[in-house]
Amino acid sequence: MNETIALIFIVVGITFDLFGCIGLVRMPDIYNRLQASTKCVTLGTCGILFGVLIKFGFSAAGVKALLCIIFLLLTAPVSAHALARATHRSGVKLWDKSVCDKYKDDKDALS
Repeated sequence: MNETIALIFIVVGITFDLFGCIGLVRMPDIYNRLQASTKCVTLGTCGILFGVLIKFGFSAAGVKALLCIIFLLLTAPVSAHALARATHRSGVKLWDKSVCDKYKDDKDALS
C-alpha cells in the first residue's frame, strides 16, 4: 500500500516538474518564466521527495528526502524573489501585455 501511495506522489511530482519545464519554454518573459518554473518545480520536486520519504520511511534516504524538502521550501521562494528583483532593477522590461508593475509603482510612490 505504501509503495502505491509513494508511486502516486512521484508520478504527480514528475508531472508538475514537466509542466514547470514547459512553462519555462513557453512563457513570454523572464518574470513569467520564473513564476511558472519556480512554483511547478518546487511542488513537483517536493512531491517526488515526499514519495521517496513514504517509500523508504525514516531510514537514511527518507530523512535526507525530508531535509531536502525543507531546504527546497525555504530557499526556492527566496531565490525566485531575489532573481526577479535583480532582473527588474537591472532594467529588464516586462512583457508588453503585462497588466501592472507593482514594484515600479511602489518605487515611484516613494520618490
